[in-house]
Amino acid sequence: MTEDGQRLHCLVTGASGYIGGRLVPELLQAGHQVRCLARSPAKLRDHPWAPHAEAVRGDVTDPESVAAAMRGIDVAYYLVHALGSGAGFEDTDREAARIFAEQAHAAGVRRIVYLGGLTPRDVPEESLSPHLRSRAEVGEIFLACPVPATVLRAAVVIGSGSASFEMLRYLTERLPVMVTPSWVHTRTQPIGVRDVLRYLVGSATMPPDVDRAFDIGGPDVLTYRDMMLRYAAVAGLRRRFIVPVPVLTPRLSSHWVGLITPVPASLARPLTESLRHEVVCHEHDIARYVPDGPGRPLPFDEALSLALRRVREAQVATRWSSASVPGAPSDPLPTDPDWAGGSLYLDERERPVDASRAALWKVVEGIGGDNGWYSSPLAWAVRGWLDRFAGGVGLRRGRRDTERLRVGDSLDFWRVEEIEPGRLLRLRAEMRLPGLAWLEMYADSDDRGGTVYRQRALFHPRGLLGHAYWWSVAPFHAVVFGGMARNIARAAAAGPGEGRTTARAGRAARRRTRPAPPHQE
Repeated sequence: MTEDGQRLHCLVTGASGYIGGRLVPELLQAGHQVRCLARSPAKLRDHPWAPHAEAVRGDVTDPESVAAAMRGIDVAYYLVHALGSGAGFEDTDREAARIFAEQAHAAGVRRIVYLGGLTPRDVPEESLSPHLRSRAEVGEIFLACPVPATVLRAAVVIGSGSASFEMLRYLTERLPVMVTPSWVHTRTQPIGVRDVLRYLVGSATMPPDVDRAFDIGGPDVLTYRDMMLRYAAVAGLRRRFIVPVPVLTPRLSSHWVGLITPVPASLARPLTESLRHEVVCHEHDIARYVPDGPGRPLPFDEALSLALRRVREAQVATRWSSASVPGAPSDPLPTDPDWAGGSLYLDERERPVDASRAALWKVVEGIGGDNGWYSSPLAWAVRGWLDRFAGGVGLRRGRRDTERLRVGDSLDFWRVEEIEPGRLLRLRAEMRLPGLAWLEMYADSDDRGGTVYRQRALFHPRGLLGHAYWWSVAPFHAVVFGGMARNIARAAAAGPGEGRTTARAGRAARRRTRPAPPHQE
C-alpha cells in the first residue's frame, strides 16, 4: 500500500518467469492488487498465489491485448524480453517496449517499472553484447515516454533457481579443477534476488517526479573467480583450482557452460557475454526511495546460503526455466477439437498395477529429474546430449520440486502442459524435433475397480523429416516406452522407497561423476 493506505493496481508481465513469478506474491503481501498478462494464463493457475491475482491473456507485441490489460492499472511491471527468439530479438524487444509505453500512456498508468541489465560505463554501445544493448535500449524507451519510469539495472542475480546461480553452482560443484575463460577475472556486483524483489516492490510507490534509472547491487564487488571460490567455501566443498585461458570466446564459453551445467548454450551465451566488461554500480540512489534496513542489501555469502538452503529444502518457488522456451510450439494437442489435423503417430501402453491409484499417481507425479524416467537411463541420457548438441535445452533442467508438479513447470526437456491431480499428467516436448510431441500418463481404473496405468506418446511430424524421425526411433519404443510403463507399474506396487531401481541406478551413476553434496546447514 502507499503511505496514505491506498491499494495500487499493478500489472505484471512475465509472471510465468523467474522474477515475475516471485514478484506477484510480494506485491500481494504489500497490499496491492495484481493482474498478470500472460500468453497462456493456464500456466499460472497452480501457483500458490493464483487465487489472489487476476490473469488475462495477451502478448506484449499485441497492442490490443496490452491496452485491455492496462485498463485501471496504476503501476505496470515490464519483466519480459525476447532473448533467444532468434536473430531479430532486438527488434522484437524494441517494438514490444514501444507498444507497452504507448498503451501505458493511453491508459493513464502512473508508473512503469522495468528490470534491466547493469551496463559498463565508457564502453561504446556497439561494443556491448546484443543482450546488454537491447536491455539498455528498452530502458531508454521507457524513460523517453510520458509515463514516469523506474528502470532498475542489475548484474548477476543470486537466488535459488536463477540462471546465474545455477551456472555458478554447477560449474563449481562439478569441476574441482577448471580451465576457464579470461572473463573469470572481470569484476561484477552480484545482488540477491530478495533485494531485487524489495526494490521492485518499493518502486511502485515512488513519487511522481522520479523518472530515472537506478543501479542496484549487493555490497560485494567480485570477480567470477571470487564467486566460484566463495561458493565452494559456503557449500562446504574443497578449494577449487581455476586456470584462466585467453582462447575461449563467449560463443565457445557458452557451449562449455552448456555442457557442464543445466543452463543451455542459448541462455549461457548472453550471461557470459555480459561478463566481458566490468559491471559495477556507480550510485546507490535507490536507497533514498527504498531504504535499506540492517544487513541490506544482502552480502554475497548470505545470498548464497539462502539460495542453497532453498534448494536443499526443495522450496524453489521459480526457476530460470520457469518461462517457456522461446519459439517452443503451443499448437493444440492432436485429437483436441480445434486441432488442425494431419498425420499423427501414437505409441500406447497399458499395465495393471497392484496398488492404489494414489500410489500410482505419486510415482507419476514424481517422474523426471533425479527420479529418472523408469526406463533405460542410457537412452534418455543420449537423447539429452543429442538435444544439447542441436542447441536444445537437454535433459538436465531437472525439476523445480522433487515431489510436486504444476502446469508450466519445466521437467527435463519436457514442460507440464496439463495436470488433473490423481489422474493425468500431460507433458509437451521442448527438445529439438522435426514435429510436435506429447507424453501422457494416466492413473486410471478398470471395469472391476482395479488400478491401471495408461501411457500415450503422440507425435505430429513436420514434413518428410518428421516421418523419417518417427520410423527411425520406432524400433526403440519397446525399450523406452515399454520399459517406462512396466517400471512405473512396478514402482507403484513396491511402495515408497522401493521399486525405483532404474531411477536409483541412474542417480548413482550420475553421483559417481559429481563432487560430494554440500553440508546441510
